Amino acid sequence: MSLKDKRIKSEYRSLIDNVVQDFYIPLLHESTSYKRAVGFFSSSALVEISKGIADMAKDGGKIEIVASPYLSDDDIQAIKEGYKNRQKIIEGALIRQLSDEHEDYYSMERLNLLAHLISDGILDIRIAYTDKDNEIGMYHEKMGILEDKDGNHVAFSGSMNESMTAMSINYETIDVFCDWREAEADRVKLKENAFYSMWNNVEPSLKVLEFPNISDVLIEKYRRKDPNFDIDHEQFKRRTLAYGSMLQGMSNSSGAQVGARIPADVELHEYQKEAIAAWVGENYRGIFDMATGTGKTYTGLGAISKLSEDLNDDLAVIIVAPYKHLVEQWVEDIVKFNMKPIIAYGDPAHKDWRKKFSKAITDQKIRRDKRFLCVVTTNVTFASPDFQERIDKIKSPILLVVDEAHNFGARSYAKHLDDRFAYRLALSATLERHRDDEGTALLYSFFGKKCIEYPLERAIDEDKLTPYKYYPILVYLSELELESYEQLSYEMSKCMIKDKHGKYKLNKRGEILALKRSRVVAGAMQKLEALKREITPYKDDNNILVYCGATRVIDDSDTSSDDESDIRQIEAVTKILGNELNMSVARFTSEENMEERALIKEHFQDGGKLQAIVAIKCLDEGVNIPGIRTAFILASTTNPKEYIQRRGRVLRKADNKPFAEIYDFVTLPRPLDSVSGLTIEQANRDKTLVKNELARIKEFGRLALNSMLANNLIWDIQEAYHLNETDLEKEGEDFE
Repeated sequence: MSLKDKRIKSEYRSLIDNVVQDFYIPLLHESTSYKRAVGFFSSSALVEISKGIADMAKDGGKIEIVASPYLSDDDIQAIKEGYKNRQKIIEGALIRQLSDEHEDYYSMERLNLLAHLISDGILDIRIAYTDKDNEIGMYHEKMGILEDKDGNHVAFSGSMNESMTAMSINYETIDVFCDWREAEADRVKLKENAFYSMWNNVEPSLKVLEFPNISDVLIEKYRRKDPNFDIDHEQFKRRTLAYGSMLQGMSNSSGAQVGARIPADVELHEYQKEAIAAWVGENYRGIFDMATGTGKTYTGLGAISKLSEDLNDDLAVIIVAPYKHLVEQWVEDIVKFNMKPIIAYGDPAHKDWRKKFSKAITDQKIRRDKRFLCVVTTNVTFASPDFQERIDKIKSPILLVVDEAHNFGARSYAKHLDDRFAYRLALSATLERHRDDEGTALLYSFFGKKCIEYPLERAIDEDKLTPYKYYPILVYLSELELESYEQLSYEMSKCMIKDKHGKYKLNKRGEILALKRSRVVAGAMQKLEALKREITPYKDDNNILVYCGATRVIDDSDTSSDDESDIRQIEAVTKILGNELNMSVARFTSEENMEERALIKEHFQDGGKLQAIVAIKCLDEGVNIPGIRTAFILASTTNPKEYIQRRGRVLRKADNKPFAEIYDFVTLPRPLDSVSGLTIEQANRDKTLVKNELARIKEFGRLALNSMLANNLIWDIQEAYHLNETDLEKEGEDFE
C-alpha cells in the first residue's frame, strides 16, 4: 500500500479527531521519510513525536526533526550581554527540557526507542532559532512532510505542537495536503522547499544548527534495553480492536487482586462500556458528560478498573469530590470495586489522613502488594499544601478523577492541574462553566475531549431516568421588592468595566450588588403564598422535595431596614409545611452532619417517618436520593449548571415512580396584564429578569410530558414584553 491508498481528511481537529490513530499511525506506517518542524524542544515533545514512527523506523525510514529551544528571560539577557557563547546557552536550555519525570511505561519505552534511533542514525534533530540584528527569538512554525516508497507526499501544517498536551488535550488544528491532488500539489511543494531551506540553514534570519552534545545527552539519559518497535501497537492499536475483546480485559479475575476491579455482580450498561472504551482510546484521558442519575460514578470506577488492570495495578488514583458527603458517597461505591481508599479531609474521623497517605506512598515504592494506591478527598483538601506536597512524592503513574469537574475551572483549583497526572478523567453533567469561557476552555485543555455525551433526553428515552411533568408557577415581586430590585439594577449599571477581552463585566462592588439582587428575586414573598397553595394537595403524600434559595424573605409589613429582621426562606418554608400543614419535614443543608444526613435519607426513602425534605444548595451536586417524586423549586437560579442538576435530583429511577413532578416558581417583576402600561425604559429594565426566567422555563419545558403548558406560558410572556427568539438568545445576567 501507499499514502494514496489511505483515507486522508483535509483537516484534523484534536478534540474531534483522534489525530494519533487516524492520521499519524496509518500514514507513517506507509512512509519512508518523515520531516517535522515541531515548535519547542522537550522530552514530552519527543514522546509525542514518537507516536506512529515505530513501524516506519523498523523498516529503515528516515526521520528529520527541527525544534526550537525554550529560552528563559535570563538566557536571552545572557546572550544579549555576551556572558557566554550563545551556543552553550542554547545547549543548556535544551538540556533543561529533558525531564526525569517520565516514569510511566509508555513514555520511558518511547524515549528509549528514540535514543536508539538517534544512535543508529535513523533520527536526526536540529535546533532552530531566529537571529536578526543580534536579537534571539523562538522558531515556532508547525509543519510536517511524509513521503512513501512511490514518491507520494503528504504535507500538513497548523497549530498543533507535538507536546504533552496538544495531541489530545488542547484544541488544535492541522490542515493536510496531498501532492496527487492537483489543487494541493503546489502547497505540498512549498512545504518541502521551506523545510529543505531550514534543514540546510539557508533560510534568511533563521539559524538551524546541529547540537551533537544534545544527541549524546539523549542517548545517555534514555537509552536502556533493546527498542520496542511494537510500542504503537501496544499503546494504541490493541486498544481499538473489536469492542468485545476490550471488554474481556474489563472482566473480573478470580484471584486476589491488588488494584481496582469491576465486581462480579455489577453489569455496566452499554453506554458506560462505550464511554470507557473511548477513554482508553484517548490514552486514558477524557470527560464523561453524563446526565445526573445515569451512573457517572460507576462509569468512572469502571474506567479506574480498566486502567489499573492495564498497568498491572502499578497506579495511584486520586479521586476528588466537592464536599465531604460526596466523598463518603464515593467511598460506599469504591470499596465494591476492590479498593481500600484513604479518606482525606478535615474531620476528626479522618484526622490521620496525612500519616496514612505518606505511608501508602512509601509502601507503594517498596512492596509489590501495595503498588496500587487510592485516595479520595475534597476539593479544598486537594488544593491544600499538605496534599499537594504528598502528590509530588508519588513515583507511580497517577490517575486524577474529578467529580463535578466544572468546579476545577476556578483558578484556585485549576493551578494544580498539571503534568503530574499522566491519566485524567472528568465527571460532570454540566462541564461548561456559566459565563466563564476561559475556565471552561481550561478544563477541556487539561482533561481532553468528551468520551461520552449522554444527555437527559437520551436517558429518559432509554428508561435510565424518570419522565416528568413540569408546572411553572408565576409569582411577582411585591412593591417593596420591585423597588429594591430596580435600585440595585441602577447601582449595578454604574459598576461595569471591560475585561481583557474587551467585554463588559461587573466590578467587585457590582458582583456584590448582583448577589443582593439575586436574593431579592429568590426570596420573593409571593413564593411562600404560592407554595402553600400548590403543595396543599400533596400534604398527605411522601417523597417531596422543596428547594429553597440561600436567601431571606422581605416582610413588607416590617418597616425596619435591618436585613437580620427578615426570616430565612428555608425557615419560613419549614414553618408552613410543619406547623401550618402538619407535615413531617426535615431540613437538608450544610449544617447537618454526616450521620444526620444519612438518617434523613433513610427516613425519606422509607416514607413512613418523613414526608418532605427542605433543602438549600447542598443537594446540587452528587447527592443520591432517588425516591423524590415531587419537587417544588423556589430558588430562582439562571445558571444552567444549577437548575439542570436540580432537575436531575428529581429524575432518578425508583420503585413505584412512573413519572416525577416539578413545580418551578417563576418570578417576574409584575403581572403580565400591567406590562402594556410601562414606559419603554421600565419594560427594558424588566427584560433582564424576564429573559433569564424564560431560559429556565424553556429548558425544563422542552422534555416535559406536558410541554404545551410551558410553551403557552412562554408565548404569553414573550407577547407581553414583545420578545422574539433573537432577544432570548442574548445573554442575560446571573441571579444566584
